[in-house]
Amino acid sequence: MKPSAIDVDESTLDPSIEIETRPFPPYLPENATVMLMGTFPPKSEKRVMEFHYPNFQNDMWRVYGLVFFDDKDHFRKGEKKAFDPEKIKAFLSERGIASCPTVVRAIREKGNASDAFLKVVEPVHLDEVLATIPNCKHIATTGGKATEVLLGLLPEKVKLPKTGETISYNYKCHELTLTRLPSTSRAFPMSLINKASAYRAFFEMAGVI
Repeated sequence: MKPSAIDVDESTLDPSIEIETRPFPPYLPENATVMLMGTFPPKSEKRVMEFHYPNFQNDMWRVYGLVFFDDKDHFRKGEKKAFDPEKIKAFLSERGIASCPTVVRAIREKGNASDAFLKVVEPVHLDEVLATIPNCKHIATTGGKATEVLLGLLPEKVKLPKTGETISYNYKCHELTLTRLPSTSRAFPMSLINKASAYRAFFEMAGVI
């Protein structure tokens, strides 16, 4: 059976069920050679900025800080419990790193950001994204759900890679690699240092470091 990136058929849903649309667009520098792809941003009350991985409790930007600057607070706004989106964007543009959720529209079954209770209604339009960043050769997913969504876009069934594993990902006319990285959510049972090590290995493989 062909895999599917969609968890629920919108036409079968009760009209009272809330379907959320991602609150901000992908960040796609023209020079991007790699792209990190998560699932879906948290609700507005959990965001400290209107950009990717906006929850201060999520360690994504601490991981970036450790990998590239040996400083987990590099992207923090001083002593505030917030990150600096403009500093992050400038860095991503300089290094050629794109960031894009794998989900455009979704239902939160429990009202929180947990991937376990996120139902995909509309997945990413990956062909449109890749057309914007034609030099992208490497994709990394930040967790299992994002990996499942991307594999569900393929015409054939592909075994879910283990965390840290890289596979070939041939999507239409694009020959890419797909690396499954550990989630940067605090709920994922891995230390910040070990997460940073996994991300560093990916960026080294992709030639960004």
